[in-house]
Amino acid sequence: MKIILKETIDSLGIIGSEVTVANGYARNYLLPQDKAVKATPQNRRQMEQERAKFEVQIAKERKVAEEMAQKLEGVSCTIAAKVSEEDRLYGSVSLRDIIEALAAQDIAVEKRMIMLREPIKSLGTYKIPIRVYKEVEPEITVEIVPE
Repeated sequence: MKIILKETIDSLGIIGSEVTVANGYARNYLLPQDKAVKATPQNRRQMEQERAKFEVQIAKERKVAEEMAQKLEGVSCTIAAKVSEEDRLYGSVSLRDIIEALAAQDIAVEKRMIMLREPIKSLGTYKIPIRVYKEVEPEITVEIVPE
Protein backbone atom coordinates (compact mmCIF):
# COMPACT_ATOMS: atom_id res chain seq x y z
CA MET A 1 0.00 0.00 0.00
CA LYS A 2 1.32 3.44 -0.87
CA ILE A 3 1.18 5.95 1.97
CA ILE A 4 2.41 9.47 2.70
CA LEU A 5 4.19 9.88 6.04
CA LYS A 6 2.89 12.56 8.40
CA GLU A 7 5.94 12.23 10.66
CA THR A 8 9.48 10.96 10.37
CA ILE A 9 9.80 7.22 11.00
CA ASP A 10 13.38 5.93 11.10
CA SER A 11 12.72 2.67 9.31
CA LEU A 12 10.55 4.20 6.57
CA GLY A 13 11.51 7.77 5.76
CA ILE A 14 11.11 11.44 6.51
CA ILE A 15 7.93 13.43 6.90
CA GLY A 16 6.04 14.05 3.66
CA SER A 17 7.66 11.22 1.70
CA GLU A 18 5.61 8.65 -0.18
CA VAL A 19 6.53 5.06 0.62
CA THR A 20 5.19 1.58 -0.01
CA VAL A 21 4.51 -0.59 3.05
CA ALA A 22 2.72 -3.83 3.78
CA ASN A 23 -1.07 -3.50 3.82
CA GLY A 24 -1.37 -4.76 7.40
CA TYR A 25 1.31 -2.39 8.69
CA ALA A 26 -0.49 0.56 7.12
CA ARG A 27 -4.02 -0.48 8.16
CA ASN A 28 -3.21 -1.66 11.68
CA TYR A 29 -0.50 0.74 12.80
CA LEU A 30 0.33 3.74 10.63
CA LEU A 31 -3.16 4.90 9.68
CA PRO A 32 -4.85 4.43 13.13
CA GLN A 33 -1.90 6.10 14.89
CA ASP A 34 -2.22 9.06 12.47
CA LYS A 35 1.39 8.64 11.38
CA ALA A 36 0.47 8.42 7.70
CA VAL A 37 -2.32 8.87 5.16
CA LYS A 38 -3.18 6.88 2.05
CA ALA A 39 -1.47 8.17 -1.08
CA THR A 40 -4.52 9.46 -2.95
CA PRO A 41 -4.42 12.40 -5.39
CA GLN A 42 -6.28 14.56 -2.87
CA ASN A 43 -3.83 13.72 -0.04
CA ARG A 44 -0.86 14.32 -2.38
CA ARG A 45 -2.15 17.83 -3.17
CA GLN A 46 -2.68 18.53 0.52
CA MET A 47 0.84 17.33 1.39
CA GLU A 48 2.31 19.50 -1.37
CA GLN A 49 0.58 22.51 0.19
CA GLU A 50 2.07 21.62 3.57
CA ARG A 51 5.53 20.90 2.10
CA ALA A 52 6.97 24.22 3.36
CA LYS A 53 5.88 23.38 6.92
CA PHE A 54 7.50 19.96 6.59
CA GLU A 55 10.75 21.49 5.31
CA VAL A 56 10.92 23.72 8.41
CA GLN A 57 10.29 20.72 10.67
CA ILE A 58 12.96 18.64 8.89
CA ALA A 59 15.44 21.50 9.24
CA LYS A 60 14.70 21.73 12.98
CA GLU A 61 15.12 17.97 13.45
CA ARG A 62 18.40 18.05 11.53
CA LYS A 63 19.70 21.02 13.54
CA VAL A 64 18.89 19.28 16.83
CA ALA A 65 20.57 16.11 15.54
CA GLU A 66 23.72 17.99 14.51
CA GLU A 67 23.92 19.68 17.91
CA MET A 68 23.66 16.29 19.60
CA ALA A 69 26.27 14.90 17.20
CA GLN A 70 28.69 17.67 18.19
CA LYS A 71 28.03 16.85 21.84
CA LEU A 72 28.71 13.14 21.20
CA GLU A 73 31.76 13.57 18.95
CA GLY A 74 34.90 12.66 20.84
CA VAL A 75 33.06 11.35 23.91
CA SER A 76 34.79 8.44 25.52
CA CYS A 77 33.60 6.19 28.29
CA THR A 78 35.33 3.51 30.27
CA ILE A 79 33.56 0.33 31.26
CA ALA A 80 35.06 -1.97 33.87
CA ALA A 81 34.28 -5.65 33.36
CA LYS A 82 35.24 -8.88 35.08
CA VAL A 83 37.90 -10.79 33.18
CA SER A 84 39.50 -14.21 33.36
CA GLU A 85 43.24 -14.79 33.60
CA GLU A 86 43.55 -14.69 29.79
CA ASP A 87 42.05 -11.16 29.69
CA ARG A 88 38.81 -12.51 28.28
CA LEU A 89 35.52 -11.11 29.58
CA TYR A 90 33.32 -13.41 31.62
CA GLY A 91 30.21 -11.96 30.03
CA SER A 92 30.04 -9.27 27.40
CA VAL A 93 29.54 -5.53 27.18
CA SER A 94 26.14 -4.86 25.66
CA LEU A 95 24.06 -1.86 24.63
CA ARG A 96 22.70 -1.48 28.15
CA ASP A 97 26.22 -1.12 29.59
CA ILE A 98 27.09 1.56 27.04
CA ILE A 99 23.84 3.45 27.70
CA GLU A 100 24.53 3.39 31.46
CA ALA A 101 28.12 4.61 30.95
CA LEU A 102 26.88 7.48 28.79
CA ALA A 103 24.10 8.29 31.27
CA ALA A 104 26.75 8.65 33.98
CA GLN A 105 28.18 11.47 31.81
CA ASP A 106 24.72 13.08 31.43
CA ILE A 107 24.34 11.95 27.83
CA ALA A 108 20.98 10.39 27.02
CA VAL A 109 20.83 8.03 24.05
CA GLU A 110 18.24 5.46 23.08
CA LYS A 111 18.96 1.78 22.55
CA ARG A 112 18.10 1.95 18.84
CA MET A 113 20.63 4.74 18.26
CA ILE A 114 23.72 2.68 19.15
CA MET A 115 25.04 0.85 16.10
CA LEU A 116 26.77 -2.03 17.93
CA ARG A 117 26.79 -5.05 15.63
CA GLU A 118 27.50 -7.60 18.34
CA PRO A 119 28.31 -7.50 22.06
CA ILE A 120 31.92 -6.73 22.96
CA LYS A 121 33.68 -9.80 24.39
CA SER A 122 37.28 -8.70 24.90
CA LEU A 123 39.29 -5.88 26.44
CA GLY A 124 40.33 -2.94 24.33
CA THR A 125 39.22 0.33 22.80
CA TYR A 126 36.33 0.41 20.35
CA LYS A 127 34.83 3.11 18.12
CA ILE A 128 31.06 2.81 18.11
CA PRO A 129 28.83 4.90 15.81
CA ILE A 130 25.69 6.48 17.25
CA ARG A 131 22.92 7.17 14.71
CA VAL A 132 21.41 10.47 15.78
CA TYR A 133 19.60 11.20 12.50
CA LYS A 134 19.74 9.92 8.96
CA GLU A 135 23.37 10.23 7.79
CA VAL A 136 24.42 11.86 11.09
CA GLU A 137 26.51 9.26 12.92
CA PRO A 138 29.17 10.54 15.32
CA GLU A 139 31.50 7.95 16.86
CA ILE A 140 32.15 7.51 20.55
CA THR A 141 35.10 5.70 22.06
CA VAL A 142 34.39 2.87 24.49
CA GLU A 143 37.29 1.47 26.46
CA ILE A 144 36.87 -1.89 28.18
CA VAL A 145 39.19 -2.32 31.16
CA PRO A 146 39.58 -5.09 33.74
CA GLU A 147 37.63 -4.64 36.97
